Amino acid sequence: MSQRESNLLWLKDSLEHLTTCQQQLEWAEDNETIRLLTETMLADLERCKRLCETMHRRTTQHSTV
Repeated sequence: MSQRESNLLWLKDSLEHLTTCQQQLEWAEDNETIRLLTETMLADLERCKRLCETMHRRTTQHSTV
């Protein structure tokens, strides 16, 4: 599996996890659960953002070479 394929699979899994968290958040009523879910979602989003930025940089670097 190439690095790109691995990154895309990781991104897919992360987005599925975010969807699961969002569904749980819809039903959450206590502040601790809401806090935990939103912290988890923010961390997942940050990791997704960094991965997308890395992939974008690589694409930009390759297109200028």
